[in-house]
Amino acid sequence: MAIIEVLKYDGPIDVLIWRVPGDDLTWGTQVIVNQTQEVIFLSGGQIADVLGPGTHTLKTANIPLLKGLIKAPFGGQTPFAAEAYFINKAVHMDVKWGTTNPIPLLDPVYKVALPVRAFGQFAVRVADSRQVFTQLSAQRGEFTVEALTELYKGALMSRIKDYISRTIVDGKITLLEVSAKLDEISEGIKGKLAPDFGKFGVELVNFFVASIDVPDEDPSVQKLKAALAQKAQLDILGSGYDKMRTFDVLDKAASNEGGAGGITGMGVGLGVGLGAGGGIGNMLANAMGSINKGGAAMVKCAKCAKELAADAKFCSGCGEKIG
Repeated sequence: MAIIEVLKYDGPIDVLIWRVPGDDLTWGTQVIVNQTQEVIFLSGGQIADVLGPGTHTLKTANIPLLKGLIKAPFGGQTPFAAEAYFINKAVHMDVKWGTTNPIPLLDPVYKVALPVRAFGQFAVRVADSRQVFTQLSAQRGEFTVEALTELYKGALMSRIKDYISRTIVDGKITLLEVSAKLDEISEGIKGKLAPDFGKFGVELVNFFVASIDVPDEDPSVQKLKAALAQKAQLDILGSGYDKMRTFDVLDKAASNEGGAGGITGMGVGLGVGLGAGGGIGNMLANAMGSINKGGAAMVKCAKCAKELAADAKFCSGCGEKIG
């Protein structure tokens, strides 16, 4: 039977609880506990004692509870059976989380159903070694931050989805503007989750929502963004948009081949342009009135020789009275 003379743990930082291999200890064994560690001794299925940071020598004076659970030593380095577990109480900062499936939400502003995703990270530490050991680790040989996160996965997703949904719907915040609320949402979710962690001896040091977004490839998202882009363009152009449309129509009319017949074919478009173009529209309307009489006799002004409609009373070029 191998006797363990020195106990210490300097393994990976993501390990929260580590069991010392074997259970053959001895009075006189030296236990080295780092600043962010504690050591739990287990004998007969019961927690016998907990040692904090420092260098300890196992003896009846410093672990009296352990002495009561095993036979009294008979001088020297008397061996005895007990399990030792190192507990890592350091803060673990970079614990990542993310929604496994998008949250289906109706945008309260644009009334479009969108799939919402959220990502972030949080920090935890073991606050109560006894609670974590007895209620979460189940005396495993090794208990990691990943294993802890997996145990809390259900509570994490439930709290996160519920809080984000309520914030967006109750606050009537469009999903495309929710990023401005990330700090507020982060604090709110932390407040909801902290008691869930705390009742098992774990402290939720901080909680951050890094991103709340929607997948760009989703058809609903693409349609909404296209509509918003068009609205933004209209808002920028303002009243100038009508004028721009007027000149677009007039330009097409002017370049349209087919003479008077072609211009007549632009009736609907010119109707929009003429209504918005003011004086230009009225002038062209008069011109179209003459042109669209298609086939009517034409006369010339005796003064300037300008061609005029047969029923013209005055020359539009020089103002001379006709007839």
